[in-house]
Amino acid sequence: MIKRTGATLIFENMPGIIGYASVAGKKESEGPIGELFDKIIYDSRGGGETFESAESELQREAASLAMDKAVLKPEDIELVFAGDLLNQCVASVFAAKGFGIPYVGQYGACSTMAQAMGSAAVFVESGAANNALCVTSSHFCAAERQYRFPMEYGSVRTPTAQWTVTAAGSCVLSLEAREAPKIKAASFGRITDLNITDANNMGAAMAPAAADTIMRFFSDTNTSPQDYDRVFTGDLGLAGSYILCDLLLRAGFDIRGRHSDCGLIIFDRAVQDVHSGGSGCGCCASVLCSKILGELVQGSLNNILFVATGALLSSTTAQQGKSIPGIAHLLNIIG
Repeated sequence: MIKRTGATLIFENMPGIIGYASVAGKKESEGPIGELFDKIIYDSRGGGETFESAESELQREAASLAMDKAVLKPEDIELVFAGDLLNQCVASVFAAKGFGIPYVGQYGACSTMAQAMGSAAVFVESGAANNALCVTSSHFCAAERQYRFPMEYGSVRTPTAQWTVTAAGSCVLSLEAREAPKIKAASFGRITDLNITDANNMGAAMAPAAADTIMRFFSDTNTSPQDYDRVFTGDLGLAGSYILCDLLLRAGFDIRGRHSDCGLIIFDRAVQDVHSGGSGCGCCASVLCSKILGELVQGSLNNILFVATGALLSSTTAQQGKSIPGIAHLLNIIG
């Protein structure tokens, strides 16, 4: 049964995350949580001919591993919710076609993992699906080629720019969850646009959306930051995290001691040249499906907010000088 409180959906039966997995690239494996990823793919083309095919391989591997951990086969899954950053979500399309599972494409830029999991939770909680698979990915080289410059240019990055993560994260949701992290609530965000036009400062574009979703969730549930072990965002990076904390503090919510950003967790900015941190659909997905869910299973975390953020731009709108709308979707996950 689903109870709606304002913009927040409360799940009475709480879909469980019965299997999860993460696959990452070489640079990500060299970061602080590299040992937590289930598999590392060192070749940027994944043994194929293109960066795009490599991204599909990231998704296939992550999804297969998640199903294996859930002790399920593709025929046991009713729906797959998948997305990525590429035009028409082609990385997800080519990954999903091999599984033969009904496909529901998702696009929320870097917020796609929370959007996919929130959507899947609604299906599972309502009985429309017994088991649902969620998977998202990103690839540095594929994203650079689509959104910015050809790799051969060697363009100089600004301090606020973020590094698109080469990784994928996947999880299986089910009500047959015994001892597993569970999705207690979901809050889908509103599009927020403060007329940021700098495509190299996506943190500034996304932070107001994150603040809006978090504040509405606190209002809907009559809770505060102190009620949660951690508030994880993804992927605001360093600049966006400062803005988010400042916006919430002005509104009376102090998350500074409880906030962590997936874009800052996945890389070590002191030794890895990633400027403001990581980004991409695969960033918060891989951090969630390694470090965060792992700590919920182990019991070091018990009640967290996972707030994935996205910059809703395209290469066309950026070239036309349009602003960058932001979006943020929130999940309340308990151990």
